[in-house]
Amino acid sequence: MKLTVIHSAILISLLPSASVFAAGLDRSGQSISAFLQPGNYAEAGISVLDPTVKGKDNSGNKVEDMGDDYYFPSAAIKVQATDKISLGLLYDQPYGADATYQVDGSNFSNGVEGTSVEVKTNNLTALIGYQPNKNWNFYAGPVWQTVEAEISLRGNAYAKPPAGTLSGYNIKVDEKEAYGWAAGFAYQIPEIALKAAVTYRSEIKHKAQARETFTTPVSTIPMLTAGVDAITPQSVNIDLQTGISPNTLAFANLRWVHWDNFVVTPKFLANTTAALGAKQNLIDYTDDQYSATVGLGHKFNNKWSGTAAVGYDSGAGNPVTTLGPTEGYWSVGLGGQYSPAENYFIQAGVKYFWLGDAQAQTGGSVKADFEDNHAIGYGMKIGYRF
Repeated sequence: MKLTVIHSAILISLLPSASVFAAGLDRSGQSISAFLQPGNYAEAGISVLDPTVKGKDNSGNKVEDMGDDYYFPSAAIKVQATDKISLGLLYDQPYGADATYQVDGSNFSNGVEGTSVEVKTNNLTALIGYQPNKNWNFYAGPVWQTVEAEISLRGNAYAKPPAGTLSGYNIKVDEKEAYGWAAGFAYQIPEIALKAAVTYRSEIKHKAQARETFTTPVSTIPMLTAGVDAITPQSVNIDLQTGISPNTLAFANLRWVHWDNFVVTPKFLANTTAALGAKQNLIDYTDDQYSATVGLGHKFNNKWSGTAAVGYDSGAGNPVTTLGPTEGYWSVGLGGQYSPAENYFIQAGVKYFWLGDAQAQTGGSVKADFEDNHAIGYGMKIGYRF
């Protein structure tokens, strides 16, 4: 039941859009599957998500769709330098957020603007692997990461009784780089298409410069320019696959992300809300994220193969921040691969998400309920062996 080149390529990714809507700010799933491919290999891909996230605020007003469409690219190159040494460079955008509340009469807009959030990250992982024999692969390397964000709070949801409001608060976090590391090991038996890999990624501590302002109906008041601390969380990925017939593979991906006690509290926001009697965080999560994807890959002929998968994500706690009001998901996905020649392929996939119901809170109080929401993810990838 030895894999052919075409057959093994099925599992280069479970689906190009495998993890585009996950707990907290998680997006890419941080796969290193490209690094574990045999020989020399390169790939480039893009994933797109179209979410629908609606709800109802505490005043009974409908909250229209606040989830923005977004896309993110990925790329990787792996070189087998010697029989025992491999080198890899992987790029992705592991964390992010894109949301804009509509001017719809809800408590998340002020009649002119709605609350909005945009968080972007870039991640570059350099790995060196040591293969003492054909079965084992031990790897580790540094991780370079940047984070930038722009967030605006609008509407009565951010009122702070007995006096004051955070409606009009803005923060812009400048792009700043920081460093972490990744390490893991893989075991394989090529003759039966068995492969198992465990990868740990460290937390990365960011100390960025932030500009906080307050927008009134007639002016924008600069409040504070200062550092803001944020820690992107540590995580563990477990990837498994095994052949179950000459043309069929079973696979699974398990992921843990340490979102528990994740907090971002800029200085002006902290000082202002503390003076009003209830210190408020800009973003916080209370639970760790656990996710799993399982499925099958099948080779139909020398040029065509496909995958089918189901997925689950636990979310990162409920109530959740108003900037991302869903709690986990269930999903189902389909992917296809066309291989014009043995050394390259084109892969595409689609995934449907049933998003978990959630209560959106700010300042420790629930402000809205979001129920019966969904998302659709699309992806495409090109892979090349050289």
